[in-house]
Amino acid sequence: MSKIIEGLFYSESHEYVRVEGEFGYIGITDHAQHELGNVVYVDMPEVDDEVTAGEEFGAVESTKAASDLICPVSGTVVEVNEALEDEPGLINKDAFENWIIKVELSDKGELDNLMDAAGYKAMIGE
Repeated sequence: MSKIIEGLFYSESHEYVRVEGEFGYIGITDHAQHELGNVVYVDMPEVDDEVTAGEEFGAVESTKAASDLICPVSGTVVEVNEALEDEPGLINKDAFENWIIKVELSDKGELDNLMDAAGYKAMIGE
């Protein structure tokens, strides 16, 4: 059974957003990392890049598949998780601790388009 954390926002494409003030930490869900298997590479945007809700912002590659990352919210990238460049498998250890990008949110209203933990749990059938 996948780990799902209350208080986060979830997208249909299996990304999560943890909101802290004006910032959102974005990564893939525990369910997604289980489906992918061993993560071997994470393609991330650069700091100061603009990201848009519903659009691709990178990719995660595993030994089984490559999967585009779809941004759940819009904003400006203020930080990337550089630890993932050297050790992408950290996502497999704890997908929620090992976020991919930190974004300054441009429209918190977009969070209303995402699911809460219960909605995500229902979507993945757990």
